[in-house]
Amino acid sequence: MSRRENRQVAVAAATVGPWRTAAGVGAVVGATALGIDAISGDWSLSMLADPAGWGLFFFFLVGTVGGQLRRDTTDRRLARWAAEHPWQSALPAAGGLLLLNTLAQLFLGDAGVFEAFFVSLFPAGLLLAVAGVVGSVKRARGKG
Repeated sequence: MSRRENRQVAVAAATVGPWRTAAGVGAVVGATALGIDAISGDWSLSMLADPAGWGLFFFFLVGTVGGQLRRDTTDRRLARWAAEHPWQSALPAAGGLLLLNTLAQLFLGDAGVFEAFFVSLFPAGLLLAVAGVVGSVKRARGKG
């Protein structure tokens, strides 16, 4: 397959995750982080940036890892491709987290463009690492 086709299949494979559950988990984590920030008493618009980042991270984490561990997928070809390419199938979620977290840090926080981008690199890299390792372990266990 060409690079373009690989990207398209990676995005399609990312859609098989449990995204409703992921949205619920992300909302609960974000609301909890916001509650903790509200207790601290620092009331401003910038107090929304970190809870939004936490919520986005757990949304993409549950959706991506859940999609890799899911067995009841409707498209077996996508599931097989994602199992054979765990790192490539985790890239769309990491890219989405990087983009959305950068925007949240930029518009809800006090960060500038570069600071927001660099703050967002760590969670996106962590998501990529966790999802890639989970997919690689699943693939290794499936072959054994």
